Amino acid sequence: MTAASSELLTVPEVMTRLKLGRTKVYDLIRTRRLVSIKVDGCRRIPTSAVRAFIQAQMGDAA
Repeated sequence: MTAASSELLTVPEVMTRLKLGRTKVYDLIRTRRLVSIKVDGCRRIPTSAVRAFIQAQMGDAA
C-alpha cells in the first residue's frame, strides 16, 4: 500500500472531491457504500475508498 492510497480524508474533503453535500456523504457511509473509519471519534475516509466508490459508480452507469 502506498502513502497516497492510505491517505485518510475528512468528510469535508470527500464532499469536495465527490462534489456532494455533507448529508449525502454521511448517507453513503451509513449505507456502507463508502468505507470509513473512526479515529478518536473523528470520521476518516481512505482515498482508496473514494476511488473504489467512483469505480463502482462508473460500473453501475455502464
